Amino acid sequence: MVRRIALAALAISASGMLAQSPAPRPKFDAFEVATVKPADSDAKSGRFITMQGTNRFVEKDYTLKLLIAAAYDLNPRTISGGPGWIGTDHYDILAVTPGEIRPNHDEQMSMLRTLLADRFKLTFHREPKVFSIYELEVAKNGPKLKQSAAGSDDPAVVGPGVVYPQRIVLPARNATMGNFVSLLQRAIVDRPVVDKTGLSGRYDFDLEWAPDETQFGGDVPPASAAATSPPLFEAIQQELGLRLEAIKGPVDALVVDTAERPAAN
Repeated sequence: MVRRIALAALAISASGMLAQSPAPRPKFDAFEVATVKPADSDAKSGRFITMQGTNRFVEKDYTLKLLIAAAYDLNPRTISGGPGWIGTDHYDILAVTPGEIRPNHDEQMSMLRTLLADRFKLTFHREPKVFSIYELEVAKNGPKLKQSAAGSDDPAVVGPGVVYPQRIVLPARNATMGNFVSLLQRAIVDRPVVDKTGLSGRYDFDLEWAPDETQFGGDVPPASAAATSPPLFEAIQQELGLRLEAIKGPVDALVVDTAERPAAN
C-alpha cells in the first residue's frame, strides 16, 4: 500500500497566489493562537508539519528535539542538553497564522521558534563541535539536474515523498541545493549535511531510492536486498550527478539550557 510521508517537514510550504494589488505581508513573528497537546506516537500515520489552507498550521507527532531541529534547520544529532523528555515526549500542534496570506516555510519556522520559547520555555546556546557529517558535492561526470522553468519568486517544493514497498520517490520542483540539503539533514540521513556543490540554480528532479535502517530516524521500514531501486547514495549519484562524502567537520551545535513541558491549553 502506498502512503504519504511528510517527515520533519518534508514538504516546503508554497506561498499564496499573488493578486493584482497584493495586500501587505503580515509580520509572521508569532501564531495568533496555538494549542499544544501531548500525543501518542503512531509511526503508521506519519509525522509531519504542514499548512492546511491559508491560516491553519498543523504539526503531528514531534518530540521537542525534533521541533527544535525543524525550527532551526538542524540535524537532531547536533542538539544536546536539556531534560531527557525532550527526546521522548511527543506533541501535536494546531495553530492559526495571522493575516490573509499563507506564510512560506521560513515564516512558519519563525512562528514556531516563538512558540517554542513561549510554550516550552526553551532557552539554548550555540557551541562549535566536530561531528561526522556529509558534504554534498558534484560527482565526477557533472550534475544531471534539470533547470526549473519556474520563476525565482515561485515557491520551492521538496516532497512530500511517497513510500512504496521497497522504495521512496521524492519529487523536487524549483528547488535549490539549500532546500535539498536542508531536507536531507533534517529528515532523511543520520548526520548533518553541508552543501559543497557550488550550484546556485533552481532545479526540478525526482529522486528514487531503497531506504535503509539509518534513514528517517528508523520510522520507515528498510528495503530488502531484493529491492530494485538503488540505495540512497547510489541514487543521488546516478540520478542527480551529485555525491555525499562522509567526513569529520565543524558544526554550530545547539545546546538546550532550559525547557519545560507546556502547560495545559
